[in-house]
Amino acid sequence: MTFTPRTRFVNPRLGTYFGIFASALAALFFMAAILEQLGISDTIVRWMMLLGPVALYGSIGMASATRLPLDYFAAGRRVPAIFTGLALAISALGATGLVALTGVFFVSGFDGLAITIGGLAGFVVMAILLAPFLRKFGAYTVPTYLGRRFESRLLRLLAAAFLAVPMLLLVAAEFHIAGAVAAWMSNIPARSLIALFALIVLATLILGGMRSLSWSNAAQAITVVLAFLVPVALVAVLVTKLPIPQLSYGPIVRSLIREEAALALPAVSASPFAFVLPDEGFATITKRFATPFGAIGPAAFVVTMLTVMAGIASAPWLLPRVSTTPGVHDARKSLSWATFIFGVLVLTMTSVAAFMRAPVMDLALASDPGHLPDWLQQLRAARLVEMTSASTRIAVGSLAFNRDGVFLALPIATGLPSAFVYLAAASAIAAAMASIAAASMALGNLLAEDVLNGLSWEPPSDTVRLIMARAMLAAAIGVGAALAIVAPTDPLSLLLWALTITGSTAFPVLILSIWWKRINSFGALAGMISGFVISSGAIIAGEAGIFDTAGTVAAAVALPAGTVAAILVSALTPPPTRHELELVRDIRVPGGEILYDREMQRLRLKQRRNSTA
Repeated sequence: MTFTPRTRFVNPRLGTYFGIFASALAALFFMAAILEQLGISDTIVRWMMLLGPVALYGSIGMASATRLPLDYFAAGRRVPAIFTGLALAISALGATGLVALTGVFFVSGFDGLAITIGGLAGFVVMAILLAPFLRKFGAYTVPTYLGRRFESRLLRLLAAAFLAVPMLLLVAAEFHIAGAVAAWMSNIPARSLIALFALIVLATLILGGMRSLSWSNAAQAITVVLAFLVPVALVAVLVTKLPIPQLSYGPIVRSLIREEAALALPAVSASPFAFVLPDEGFATITKRFATPFGAIGPAAFVVTMLTVMAGIASAPWLLPRVSTTPGVHDARKSLSWATFIFGVLVLTMTSVAAFMRAPVMDLALASDPGHLPDWLQQLRAARLVEMTSASTRIAVGSLAFNRDGVFLALPIATGLPSAFVYLAAASAIAAAMASIAAASMALGNLLAEDVLNGLSWEPPSDTVRLIMARAMLAAAIGVGAALAIVAPTDPLSLLLWALTITGSTAFPVLILSIWWKRINSFGALAGMISGFVISSGAIIAGEAGIFDTAGTVAAAVALPAGTVAAILVSALTPPPTRHELELVRDIRVPGGEILYDREMQRLRLKQRRNSTA
């Protein structure tokens, strides 16, 4: 067996290139801050921070054009672990997680940890049970892996149809958030901005596919990390004298506990399966920050955590990214980086919520009830806060905060210059574009590889294959943007529905396909069908009010149901073929050839022989 040095695959200048990008981003921010201090129009500063970073991402994507299928579908399998980890973390969190969950933490306190803990656990499960083995197989999409693992074209087609649904929901959610934040910055209707972002994402990806996605996602992830953390770090310096908000907001929480008790804020205790999170729009603080199980009951907390874990671990817009790494070892390292970066961002979100709650509680306890502080007036002018009471005394319940604007409200409330507010907004748009691009790319590849060509094991010619993939990429972006415009729904709900359907449909079959040799195509079909039907039906019924609990909690029953169905049907039907058993054995061996690439080479050789015969 021959081995090639890994340095041959990885560009040694990547650090230099992205250092230049980070410098350009910093220069853009400093220029905006200087122009603000010089009295330049605020509109100019807003547009600089809105379009400047987007132009940088688009340039990186368009400069990564390729004509090779391996580059288009797998970035040449030479993306270093740290860049893959950055892209995985930001694509999983997206703007919906970054923006909406920050608001959830602010309004509902630590109950929001049910979602974020599930996300962290999902990366751990992916790293241990799935990613190394799918990297060894090397398929470009999850349905391709399942179809070839079980030698079933029907399974491949059904898996593509089922998994297209949650990816469309995710794309619509991210477009919705991106349009809302950009509309707040530019005062242009969100629908027009959604169409603009769709064109930008398409231009960024269509020439280079996964290669463009990998490098533009890396730039977007750097933007998110810097633009989201820097304003919060400055707030932490002002409040705690330490620039590490993830570790220094403990005294703020202890102060909140005392102040909330003095204000007699209720310590709510929810029923076991209650699941009530703030919807999109304005919401008031109704419970104490550090009191658990006030908005989400204990049973619903565990169920939500497990559902999100399964959804993240089996996400078809995340799993194919591990195939871009140089090897199995790098795939594992990339998940380690993803877990670390995801955890840092989650801790930052909770610190934003705590730092923002502190001035609200101080205001409610103030001795001068008739005085309206400047920061609150600025938040009202920015449409981030509404006063729900005409009383001269400001109470906690009389202030309604925009759930998706809390991350923008903190720099304003602490008196930072407007450039920092727009920097935070740029982080949300970068996260949205990263998630849109990742889900659209995966959906386009799925439609091209598993739907249009799903009935044939042999791939078309390279030219036809790339044309089909690019056309389906454009279709995926267009449909997702249209869905966000025509049927606007709470992005957080869309994200939870997407993760619930994904986990129920794909997670049991993916786990069993690697760790239980007895599973066959009949069992995989039964598991996927039952998981998708039950989860989708439960979500629809929950939203229609048929159940007393939320649809996402009720849909969790689909996860064990799909697992049981896959096991029972496999046990009652003929065992898998010898070829399938040998394939499982090869998948479990970390070294050696990539199985999918080896199969593609054999098919290409067969096609050449037939053409010359």
